[in-house]
Amino acid sequence: MPILARFYGIVIKMYFLQSEHNPPHIHAFYNEDVAAIDIMTGEVLDGYIPAKALNQVREWIGLNKDEIKRIWETQEFKKLPPLE
Repeated sequence: MPILARFYGIVIKMYFLQSEHNPPHIHAFYNEDVAAIDIMTGEVLDGYIPAKALNQVREWIGLNKDEIKRIWETQEFKKLPPLE
């Protein structure tokens, strides 16, 4: 699973498989916690990460939403800037 970004101990990844299911989402890893997060709504689809980390991931998604959607649609991997 390619890494899109790393920040504040959070690693953002996206599956690159034709069989990956919708809705478009990323996977956020924080310590031992993992969550699948909807790109469009910020909703946790599966798993768990602590609220503070989730808020940071949602902020990062908001800053990069168009590029994340493009990566999802084209499956062309690209590293994105971290949350600063």
